[in-house]
Amino acid sequence: MTTRRVLMLFAALLALSGCASMSHDDPPQVTVAGIEGLPGEGEGMEVRMLVKLRVQNPNDAPIQYDGVYLKLDVLDKTFASGVSSEGGVVPGFGETVIGVPVTVSVLRMVRQVAGLLDGQPVDKVTYEMSGKLDGGAFSTRRFSARGEFDLAELGSPAPDAT
Repeated sequence: MTTRRVLMLFAALLALSGCASMSHDDPPQVTVAGIEGLPGEGEGMEVRMLVKLRVQNPNDAPIQYDGVYLKLDVLDKTFASGVSSEGGVVPGFGETVIGVPVTVSVLRMVRQVAGLLDGQPVDKVTYEMSGKLDGGAFSTRRFSARGEFDLAELGSPAPDAT
């Protein structure tokens, strides 16, 4: 191969790798749409729940996935995790709801409650959710969200409608 051909091949490879790394896709926005109990699904010291995730795709290209992983942390400690082999497509500039069965250890639950009952008033409970939509080696989409539950608002009575 001549030097010129080698340089042309090298330049073509650089251009291709540059285009591949210039992807400006925004990550999917994921929120918890609902949580349901899965009665009779747990083993011994665990509780099973179905977490329904609302996945919004802020890009014009669809997101195809073949599996989902989810981890929920509450008060900076792992609370639940789960996987699903469910596959599908989140359309470009669209959304879909995906169900992911998760497992919660009863011991983790007791530890979380004991942490809340340490004598200090608790007004807010922080949470963090992370996971991925697995579409293969080159198209895995990771997501994360964090927030807090305001316990004072949950326990307050409804406003008077007079």
